[in-house]
Amino acid sequence: MHSEQRAGFPLTLAAIGGLLFLHIPLMLIVLYAFTTEEKSFQFPPPGYTLHWLSVAWNDRPDIWNPLYLSLKVALVATAIALVFGTLAAAGLSRARFFGKDSISLLFILPIALPGIITGIALRSAFDIMGLPFSTWTIVLGHATFCIVVVYNNAVARFRRISGSMVEASMDLGADGFQTFRHVILPQIGSALLAGGMLAFALSFDEVIVTTFTAGTGVASKTLPIWMLDELIRPRQRPVTNVVAIFVMAVTLIPIVFAYYLTRDGEHTGGTGK
Repeated sequence: MHSEQRAGFPLTLAAIGGLLFLHIPLMLIVLYAFTTEEKSFQFPPPGYTLHWLSVAWNDRPDIWNPLYLSLKVALVATAIALVFGTLAAAGLSRARFFGKDSISLLFILPIALPGIITGIALRSAFDIMGLPFSTWTIVLGHATFCIVVVYNNAVARFRRISGSMVEASMDLGADGFQTFRHVILPQIGSALLAGGMLAFALSFDEVIVTTFTAGTGVASKTLPIWMLDELIRPRQRPVTNVVAIFVMAVTLIPIVFAYYLTRDGEHTGGTGK
């Protein structure tokens, strides 16, 4: 039995520094959501209050439409991603044909490229096709990278499924749909759920692609876009931080669930004793 080696002091210090660099800004968002100062980010805050929670909930009806739109876009984009991402993973996981690697690269390209490149490309494509910018162009824009998330999760799980399980199901008289429902789906279900949760989280707080694919006016303003607009307001800045806490919670919960769903995914269905 090998004893575990502890990381050296420099590596430990670097890890702590990296964690602080990532999380101190999040802590400041929470801190300034409860400050009594409404115009500036004075540190330390002059006082603390729960007043801004009430303001965000009761006195700012302009929050609700962007919130509803963000939820709608995230849910629809995730549903599209689950369908197309799963089909793509099923088709590419075991097939062998010329150009397969190139097609696989095209699937992951939208999430590998900077968001501004994807946004410009989508806006140009919508202009060429004559599509009016609306909620549905936002959905299509978000679906481009949501499909990648579902595809990556699903294709990894498909590759772990033993081919003998599918062959045995077909030999016993099951058709393709029955094999998928009773053999394949139980094996990939947790991966699809995790991929869907991650896709929802990414869509809900997306800003750059939304900026290029949304129309004009309040009806096309998602919650992250609303937050950007609010940052230039001279008053009630803590309200934006209150909404930011909500966005962090909505995105963090699916990510945590996805982590716990996929952390044991190395076990291959049908290969155990």
